[in-house]
Amino acid sequence: MPEKATVERARRDKREGKAASTQAGEFVREEIHHIREGKHGARSAKQAIAIGLSKARKAGVKLPANPNEKETSARKTSRKRSSETSATRSRATRAALKKERRPPLRTPRSRARRTRPRSSADRRSGTRRR
Repeated sequence: MPEKATVERARRDKREGKAASTQAGEFVREEIHHIREGKHGARSAKQAIAIGLSKARKAGVKLPANPNEKETSARKTSRKRSSETSATRSRATRAALKKERRPPLRTPRSRARRTRPRSSADRRSGTRRR
C-alpha cells in the first residue's frame, strides 16, 4: 500500500499535466526508500522499479502494461491444453502411488535388526560405563 504522501505527489503531477512516467516515478522513489530502510527483501534497483511501477498501476496511473505479463490468446489456449494430464500419465501416477502404499517386505533378519542406531554408550560394557 503506497503512502498517502506518495499518492498525493503523483496526483499533483497529474494535475500539472506531467507524463505518466513522472507520476509513476513517485512510487518508484518510495520503493527505493523502503529498500534502503530494509523494509522488504528486494535488493536491486530493478526490483524497486518493478514494485514501484506495479503500485503505480494499481493506484491508477495510466502506464502501459508490463510487456512480460502480456499473454496472447494462442498462448492461453496452449497453456490450458498442456495443463490437462494425459490418460497414460495419470494411470502411471496412480500405479506408482499404489506401490508406495505397500509396506516393505519383512525378512527374519530385518525384524531382528535394531530400530535405532547404536550409540557408543551401547557398545561399552557395563563395567566401562561407570
